[in-house]
Amino acid sequence: MRNTEYFTNKKIAIIGLARSGLACANLLYSLGSKVSVTDNRDNDSTRLNASMIKSNEITVELGRHTKGFIQNKDLVVVSPGVANDAQPVIWAREFKIPVISEIELAWLLCPATVIAVTGSNGKTTVTTLIGKILHAQGRRVFVCGNIGTPFSSEVEKMNERDYVSLEVSSFQLEGIDKFKPKISVILNFTRNHLDRYKNMQEYLEAKKRIFRNQDKSDYLVLNSEDPIVRGLEKETNALVIYFSQTQKLNPNQAAVLAVASILGIDEAGVLNVTKEFKGIEHRLEFVGEINNIRFINDSKATTADSAAWALKNINGPVILIAGGVHKGVDYGFILELARKKIKQAILIGEARNIIKEAFAGSFPTEEASTLEEAVSKAFMKAAPGDCVLLSPMCSSFDMFSNYEERGNIFKRSVYDLIKNNT
Repeated sequence: MRNTEYFTNKKIAIIGLARSGLACANLLYSLGSKVSVTDNRDNDSTRLNASMIKSNEITVELGRHTKGFIQNKDLVVVSPGVANDAQPVIWAREFKIPVISEIELAWLLCPATVIAVTGSNGKTTVTTLIGKILHAQGRRVFVCGNIGTPFSSEVEKMNERDYVSLEVSSFQLEGIDKFKPKISVILNFTRNHLDRYKNMQEYLEAKKRIFRNQDKSDYLVLNSEDPIVRGLEKETNALVIYFSQTQKLNPNQAAVLAVASILGIDEAGVLNVTKEFKGIEHRLEFVGEINNIRFINDSKATTADSAAWALKNINGPVILIAGGVHKGVDYGFILELARKKIKQAILIGEARNIIKEAFAGSFPTEEASTLEEAVSKAFMKAAPGDCVLLSPMCSSFDMFSNYEERGNIFKRSVYDLIKNNT
């Protein structure tokens, strides 16, 4: 690793004890830092993570944030879910303490070549495919970041001959300073996260940070078919490579091919991998079938664009299960397509009334208090040939710890139905 000496004996506070917070705490402790972790939640998840901390020398504060916990620190590291206006971040700025994100911390230590992928949709698929293609070429690659495995949990294993395929969210990019990928990829830009950002421009500014430190020795891969993304060429010092879908490749695959070409991998090498790729868990994942009624888990679809992608790729009438935490998404975006595909919608979570209003007059809607109830209701409404689709268009944090938990509960509910109906 690089720059390890910088962190020795530093007093560092970590805000958030989810996966990335836990990984940061253990990494920094191994580097000789004096580590503290604070999380305003005190639940099964945070208590479990607290039990996985390497040493009782790491101080943990659960169920609150206190000012004294931040005071006199040399550095504060924030987890992706922590907003810029969160109270401990405000205190850190008051005390003039530098605040960085988990990916900034890991990048400072990382000796490997970093390929960073962002965009409103498709990040996980592209990040995964880049990793698979590099692996197929015999190159050692770590697939991590917002995809589920924290960058900081893998960085100790890396050397300078390795590659990192890194999914980065706008939240993570807010807290970078020196982060400088060799290759940056911006897949698309659509309305999202307006629960966090004041407007679309502020959201775009966060995304643009992915290339802010790149120079002429680096590459920026842009979607030529997205007018906002295409226009970013004027704002970078990196060498710009464009991608666009073709008859053989969808937009995600085309982006992967662009990255592969930079790395000296030919189209045949890309096509061999994409042909065998079965998709990622929680993204258009076939779960099972009962009486010719199919169940599809698309829990990772947290935007209307993602739900539209799912609807385009499903044959037959759809019973849609949607809802969760509203992110400022325009649910009306899918209506033209939805009227042709959706037979009924079962709505859950905090956003159910907003979605119900957006769908009014287009097709029937019904509410459910739990996801299990929604699955049961959807099954009762479905007929042979129909598809029950979980494609929430919302984040999961009102009812679940993450989209994986939401998807797993959906799958478990479907498995229970199969067991009881066979």
